[in-house]
Amino acid sequence: MMTDPKSSNSDSSKVTRRAFLGSALVIGGGLYIFSMRKTHTDEIQSAEAATTPQEVTIVEFTDAGERKGTAKVPKVVKSEAEWSKQLTPNALDITRHDDTEMAFTGKYWNEHEKGLYRCICCGTALFDSATKFESGTGWPSFYQPIAEENVAASNDRSFGMQRNAVSCKRCDAHLGHVFDDGPKPTGLRYCMNSASLNFIKHA
Repeated sequence: MMTDPKSSNSDSSKVTRRAFLGSALVIGGGLYIFSMRKTHTDEIQSAEAATTPQEVTIVEFTDAGERKGTAKVPKVVKSEAEWSKQLTPNALDITRHDDTEMAFTGKYWNEHEKGLYRCICCGTALFDSATKFESGTGWPSFYQPIAEENVAASNDRSFGMQRNAVSCKRCDAHLGHVFDDGPKPTGLRYCMNSASLNFIKHA
């Protein structure tokens, strides 16, 4: 029996096309599944990164002002509702919304007792009374923090001014600003808000 070459070629062409289309579908399906798995994995990793507390290195101190050493601690992150429960409305506005208390109204601007100033939000040690000085500004002023590792500085261009804002390294609480018109030995003036601080008097 003779086979029509044209028919044979046509059948062969159909098989080739089917095989190609089948392979393309398999490859395409495989790539789609791979991409979906990768996307899902990326989403899981992103979610894990968002929920995993970031660590920061600070220097810990006793309430008596004695240095205990450096420590890696989880960064304190809370929702607005959580901060609202913990802080007074004034402290919330200042520490979490970068507000500033009026001069001569804070409870520590005229404080002369010896002690330690901690962050009102997370308790991190920030300043020692030994570095506090009378600046005449109406805000508690210090010529240096208790440890450079415990504070952070950032540019603040609000109100058309160029200033260096100071925040707590562990919880990002806004503390005040630092200026270069302070006394020796640093020549700096850390102008802080009383509402961002908690004073622990030395026993």
